[in-house]
Order: sequence, then structure tokens, then C-alpha cells
Amino acid sequence: MNKKVRVRFAPSPTGGLHIGGMRTVLFNYLFAKHNNGYFILRIEDTDQNRFVPGAEEYIFECLKWCGLEPDESVMHGGEYAPYRQSERKEMYKQYAEQLIKDGKAYYAFDTPQELEEKRKTILNFQYNHASRNEMKNSLTMSDDETKKLLEENVAHVIRIKMPYDETVSFTDMIRGEVHFNTSQSDDKVLLKADGMPTYHLAVVVDDYLMKITHAFRGEEWLPSSPVHILLWQYLFGLENMPHWAHLPLILKPDGKGKLSKRDGDRLGFPVFAMNWTDPKTGELMHGFRERGFLPEAFINFLALLGWNDGTEQEIFSLDELIEKFSIERVHKAGAKFDYEKAKWFNHEWIKRLPVTSFQLQVKQLLQNAGVEINDDEKLKTVIQLIKDRCVLLTDFIQQSSFFFQSPKEIDINAIKPKWNEHKKQFFVELIRTYQLATTWQHEALENSFKEIAAASQIKPGDVLLPLRIMLVGGKFGPHVFNIAEVLGKEETINHIKRTLQLLQ
Repeated sequence: MNKKVRVRFAPSPTGGLHIGGMRTVLFNYLFAKHNNGYFILRIEDTDQNRFVPGAEEYIFECLKWCGLEPDESVMHGGEYAPYRQSERKEMYKQYAEQLIKDGKAYYAFDTPQELEEKRKTILNFQYNHASRNEMKNSLTMSDDETKKLLEENVAHVIRIKMPYDETVSFTDMIRGEVHFNTSQSDDKVLLKADGMPTYHLAVVVDDYLMKITHAFRGEEWLPSSPVHILLWQYLFGLENMPHWAHLPLILKPDGKGKLSKRDGDRLGFPVFAMNWTDPKTGELMHGFRERGFLPEAFINFLALLGWNDGTEQEIFSLDELIEKFSIERVHKAGAKFDYEKAKWFNHEWIKRLPVTSFQLQVKQLLQNAGVEINDDEKLKTVIQLIKDRCVLLTDFIQQSSFFFQSPKEIDINAIKPKWNEHKKQFFVELIRTYQLATTWQHEALENSFKEIAAASQIKPGDVLLPLRIMLVGGKFGPHVFNIAEVLGKEETINHIKRTLQLLQ
């Protein structure tokens, strides 16, 4: 590639960042970094009616959590600023006016009410080559009439004049040659009545001015391609148009249709990178971060939604993804969302990463659950002991809280059915032996336990579960003698005594 690679992600600040958007970010980022290029984030806020406070900040926080920081953006600056479209408003009009001068666009003075009336009376009404000559626009009015309305500041938009029955084509980096007939596209609005551009004009102008070399977007934008191709041709020449790739959809778990924001709550999994609360409705959309996902696992999972490197490898670090990523290996077909697979990735990353990389998150989760942590070294030991058992970071709450505070509940009912005086005497003897212990290591504790069991003619398995329940409150946790070692002598003995009293 001769030109320096420049890619962009251009979200609208209209709500939370769906995982489809996050995957687009990821593929942009990987392609840029693989080619030693630049990743730009541009805020496309031309639709002021849909602007949601806090959405822009949320987008940047999501990217920061994932480690996908832009090289240029509203937050990071750059030589092609401003990176917020509303701050670039004045520069778009000249391009729209140029299109009118060249006969490629026109003024349209139809009111919203008139357009609504057309939609009511004509099924599937489109403002296009077939209907434009019956509408109120500069194509049906004289130059003097048009000039008069413009001088009187009558509300109007500027629409592209789509040619009749022409073929436009481009080469998609994923799909190959794609062809469109222009008659199937309507005359899109390019400049709105408030002077703001629509996405169609702004994306072309900004990509040109910001020297974007490659543009990756979801396949739902394919139908808009003929409009954008013609705008490139009319304004800047097709030789300046970025290489395009239209990414496959992320599908519902059953493969039937695009995964939507509503599917998550309906099916019980997150579809946002992080929790998002709609400030207008107060509705909470759950995020992967708050569910207990590591960013490494989230990124790994996303990367394999529609891409692979051609091998059987599934676990990739971000650096490995950058090294191996190729847009040609992105699939054309949609990728099924599989939450169980996402959890599998998270479990693998919890097992692989050093404890220090997520110790702070676990500490915060425990403290949020009311578990006070005063010993970070002990926490580190505990996490190392139990991390192989935890699929999500939130699992550490149940699997580790008993190391720092006595269990609030003891599952006595799991002990009672097979409880008897003989077993009670075993634990009385175990307490006495543990009180006299001079070393407190799991091997020695287990040996003592087995010796007492043998002397009492009890199978160790018959008293192992009651000991576990005494220490942690239920049927879970790592190896029981590792638990006792970390708890320490005093706490272990107190836990056993407390349960014996409950069993009286």
C-alpha cells in the first residue's frame, strides 16, 4: 500500500455502543495497526434530534476499556480537526451547492406535511426519478421562482439527482465486485433544512478531507453505496474514494436475523460493551464489562465473530490479532452470536492472565458486595487459588468472599441427613488436633484429617463435605485444605465450632 493507511470509526452519539459497532471498531483498529496506519474516531452528530447526552463520553470509555484508543479524535486531537461533524457544519454547504451548479443535485421545497401526504396516498412512495417532476423543487420551477424562494429563506433541502437506469459498481474487499442500478435508489437528502448535512454527504466529504484510505462498515449500508459512489465521482473523483469493506451482520443465536439491542434482555445476555442507561427512559442495557468479562476475552470473542486466521487457533491476544489480521479473511456470511462461547473465552483468559492484571477489578467487585478487603497479598493468593473455577469476574464474589468474612449462611440441610454423634466426635477431635498444630499448611492439615478419620473408622469422604460446608457455607470452593490454609488456624477452628453449635 503506497498511501499511509487511515481508517475511521464514525459513530452517532445516539445511545450505547452495540457489539456490532464494537466489532467495527476492532476490525478498523486491527487493519490500521497491522499496516502501521492510523485509527481515527469521528463523531457523526449531524442528526441533532437524535443526540443523547453522555453517549459520546460512553463511546470513548468503551474504547478505552478495550484498549482500542484512537490516534485522532475529539479527545486525542489531530491535524484534521475538528472531529465532531456539528463543528464542521459550514464546510458541507459549498459541496452541496457545487453539486447543484453541476446539475447533480437540486433544491427541494416540499414541506414535511406535503411529503407525509404523499406517503399516505402513494404506497411505498419514494422521492426519485419517477416522482421528482411532480414535486416542488428547482427541477420543476423556473430559475426565477427558485431564486425568489431562496432569497425569502423558505425552508428547503438539497437532494442528489440520481441518474435513471445506470449501473454503478465498486470492488468490496470482502464481497468482490458489487453492482447497483441507480433507478433503485431514491434522491437522498444531502443538506437538511437546518443547514446540517445528512450522513450521505458528510461521510463522503469528511472521508476525503481526512484522507481516509479504507472504510469498513456494516452490510446494512450496502444499499446506500450507489449514492456515495456517485458523490465521490461528482465531487472528488473515484480514484480518491477509499477502499470499502462491508462487514457481515452479527446474527441472533439461532441465526435468524440480525442481533438487536432488545435480544440481550430477552435472552439474558449483554449486547453492549458496557452498561448503558438511556437518560431519556432510564432503561438499563447490560454490558459485558459489568457482567464480569475481561477486555482481553471480549476482544478475542469479537474478533472471531466473522473472522479467523485460517488455523484452529482460538485464543488471540490483541498483539497477535494485529499481527494476523487480514480483511480478506472476514467472512461474507453473518456470524451467530454465542454467549456460551463468549464465556468460554473469558474463562480461558482468567486462567491465562496473571492475577495482577485483574486483581483490582475483583477487589472492587468484592467491596461492592460488602466484603471488606484489607490484605491485598491475601487477595492475590485467594485469586490464584480459585481463578480456574471462575468463568466471569463476578464469580469471584461467591468463590472468595468466605476467605475474608464468615459465611452469612451455612447449608446445614446438606449436612443433617447423614449427621450423627460419631461424626460430631470426629470434628471435636479435629479441632483439638488443629489447635495443637505447629505448622499450618494444606498437606499437613490433610494428613491430620485422614489420620483422625482412620482412627475413628470413618471414610474421609464422609466428613470432607461437612468440613467444606463448615468453612465456606456451601458445596463450592477449591480444595478444602487449601481453604483452611488460607483462612488460618483461628478462623478454620472458629468456623468448625460455629457449625457444630448449629447442628446441636
